[in-house]
Amino acid sequence: MFVFETKIRVRYADTDQMGYVYNGNYATYYEVGRTEALRSLGMTYKSMEEEGVMLPVLEMKSKFFKPIKYDELITVKVIIEKKPGVRILFKYDIYNENNEHVHTGETTMVFVDMQKNKPCMPPESFADRLNPFFE
Repeated sequence: MFVFETKIRVRYADTDQMGYVYNGNYATYYEVGRTEALRSLGMTYKSMEEEGVMLPVLEMKSKFFKPIKYDELITVKVIIEKKPGVRILFKYDIYNENNEHVHTGETTMVFVDMQKNKPCMPPESFADRLNPFFE
């Protein structure tokens, strides 16, 4: 299992009229978490695309427990429980500054060959970096 954590400071622009993080912005927090998780493995979306593979979102789920407010420093925990095939499932747990679990979510993404525009297996460079977490 692969687990990674990153911190994000909530910007004023992320909040709604009630002063809470607008629900649509959680997808951005997921993306920041995924991007930094890949970077921690020595990869980027850009490097994957340079290898001819893109990774679009197929499905997204969110569950809200408590609101997050402007200027809070949140922790986004990214979890990959199973070795990816054509699809990869990212799970997210978000914690507020008091380490309270305030949100959980998931995104299912698909590796797509950019030339054929068809699903494919993950690039070998990506698989090689993840394999040690699933042995």
